[in-house]
Amino acid sequence: MTIRILLADDQESVRMGFRLILDSQPDMEVVGEAVDGLQAVELAGILRPDVVLADIRMPRLDGLEVTRRLAGPEVADPVRVVVVTTFDLDEYVHTALHNGACGFLLKRSGPALLVEAVRAAVAGDTMISPSVTVRLLKHLQSPVKPKSAALIESLTDRETEIARLVAKGLTNAEIGTELFISAGTAKTHVAHIQRKLDVRNRVGIAAWVWDSGLAA
Repeated sequence: MTIRILLADDQESVRMGFRLILDSQPDMEVVGEAVDGLQAVELAGILRPDVVLADIRMPRLDGLEVTRRLAGPEVADPVRVVVVTTFDLDEYVHTALHNGACGFLLKRSGPALLVEAVRAAVAGDTMISPSVTVRLLKHLQSPVKPKSAALIESLTDRETEIARLVAKGLTNAEIGTELFISAGTAKTHVAHIQRKLDVRNRVGIAAWVWDSGLAA
């Protein structure tokens, strides 16, 4: 399966750079480019890409509003949106995730993380730049109900260990390396944890870890 990607950024040089990186992947194809937020929403409706990479500061419509319109809770048929920005501001991260973004990446993160963020979005995971992960999750309001003691007891020791690693921003592959298990096994554990905690994604797991006082 080829992952179809729409780029939304008002800087041509950024779009060109992203296209070179993504089109070089055997399973990815950039199917469109938008120079502003309104065009991004229009093209997403026409092209129905698998992932939209959206800058925040764009003309006509900013990336946060683009994210809300394409991936917000009220959207019947949401599109996966990864916000890619220069600006490392907590308010942007919180708003992007609240509006439905499945990733928040800084442009300086490099090609490898860009590719990984796209693959994570398609897999239903949330990728956040490591440089902002810990700071964000320490302050992120938990989406789970405050029954931490009962929930802690419902997790196995291995699941609690993996939840802590998720809170540190580790990917499934990195968790696998840390615990000497496969990335697939790590992914299965993460899915079980999400179900037990009744959270939508890895950000919810990490927020629960911080709120429960389990973060090391």
